[in-house]
Amino acid sequence: MARSMSFFIFITLLSFAPICFSFKSNNDNLYPQYYHKSCPQALEIVKSVVAKAVAKEARMAASLLRLHFHDCFVKGCDASLLLDSSNGIVTEKGSNPNKNSARGFEVLDEIKSALEKECPQTVSCADILALAARDSTVLAGGPNWEVPLGRRDSRSASLSGSNNNIPAPNNTFDSILSKFKRQGLDLVDLVALSGSHTIGNSRCTSFRQRLYNQSGNNKPDSTLDQSYAAQLRNRCPKSGGDQNLFFLDFISPTKFDNSYFKLLLASKGLLNSDQVLTTKSQASLALVKQYAEDNALFFDHFAKSMVKMGNISPLTGSSGEIRKTCRKINSS
Repeated sequence: MARSMSFFIFITLLSFAPICFSFKSNNDNLYPQYYHKSCPQALEIVKSVVAKAVAKEARMAASLLRLHFHDCFVKGCDASLLLDSSNGIVTEKGSNPNKNSARGFEVLDEIKSALEKECPQTVSCADILALAARDSTVLAGGPNWEVPLGRRDSRSASLSGSNNNIPAPNNTFDSILSKFKRQGLDLVDLVALSGSHTIGNSRCTSFRQRLYNQSGNNKPDSTLDQSYAAQLRNRCPKSGGDQNLFFLDFISPTKFDNSYFKLLLASKGLLNSDQVLTTKSQASLALVKQYAEDNALFFDHFAKSMVKMGNISPLTGSSGEIRKTCRKINSS
């Protein structure tokens, strides 16, 4: 069994051979070769641990990708999300977007432990998050890209920032776009990055209102395909079953592709925040149609937007620190 699992991981690693997109980072302090001399094995270590985790549980790819997104939208890409509550720090893990849903922290712990053995206090947790997100995307069949590196870790967290800055499933289109623009991202980034919902799951509690009371009139969301809604009600009742999981993309739930956009055009987006991309903006609808027709275009835009998101307010130079463990700040 151990030998067959090792062989599977080896084969899985070969999937990191697709065309790699290379984009110039807008932050001159971040560049892909940052660890070439200080920790030359860093990228391979991250890749191997992520591959092992995804081989064990395909869902982990989406979980790790989501952590990077939820980190960057709060105080920038600084691994503040990974801090546990201690020494006056109130963890972001307890926020509404993260409570009972953010996962994959043990995988990041394993990566950090391996890196600390190879090159102590050299590779930041913030960079681990960025690399793990890229590697997870590739393992699921998505695009590859060079990850600009050199981020440092924050010494604080922001529970309020996590509650207020991360787009919620029930937000309006304008509210979601506003939260993206606040981070220096635009409409293309919004639609392309929403495509990450081609993998992963969502809980009943995140979309229940669409099934029973979308507008406060005790009626289901009129923009949701009613046969699909009927299927969802079987496992997402009016009360109870809050944690029941549903695929965000039921066509190919573990494959990173453009089927998510095809589902949106068929009025079968699971979350309100997904479906509004086709119902509240002609510009976003046009992008959804383009991505549904052209998987290569989606991959190109997604990779560019991931690099752009990874450049949100990084700590560099002497700011922040390189944590010894991702869950707590270094002792003074």
